[in-house]
Amino acid sequence: MTNDDRDNVVEHVKAAYAEGRLDKDEMDERLHLAMTARTHADLMPIMTDLYGSHPPHIPPPPAMPPFQLTPQPLARDSADRVVASAAHLISLTGLFVVGPLIMLLTAGKTSPYVRKHAIESLNFHLTVLGATILLPITVIGVILIPLIWVAGIVLSIVGGISALAEGEFRYPWTLRLIK
Repeated sequence: MTNDDRDNVVEHVKAAYAEGRLDKDEMDERLHLAMTARTHADLMPIMTDLYGSHPPHIPPPPAMPPFQLTPQPLARDSADRVVASAAHLISLTGLFVVGPLIMLLTAGKTSPYVRKHAIESLNFHLTVLGATILLPITVIGVILIPLIWVAGIVLSIVGGISALAEGEFRYPWTLRLIK
């Protein structure tokens, strides 16, 4: 038995009170019985008292809508896809953090699609830059830095291709500092 079952019976008791079929003391007693019920058998006498031997059909609660992420902004045209792809790929030219920032500040003002991809790329490259600065403190970090840079290059290419295909792409292990 769930809390929804109890709540359903409580609603029926309140409705009966509102209709004048129960007085205040009867309602309080039935509400107490409903809230302390442990099984469906404990709830049945309450419903039988209200409706007789044939309680009304109680429809199941409405289904919850499926969880949805915020919708991905769509590109207006192919130029949006190319610029969004450039926001990911421009870091390969050496404009590591500056490239996505330029894309964000220029084309990101007019296109939500470009803005989303530029922000994602900028957050990823800021994360890689932070890791590059902080990881040399440890010996293992020195070993990980080349692996992080290779992964950064590969993920930038994947992000650029995804933006061209108008796909949803999020970099893994990214601190999303810019919204």
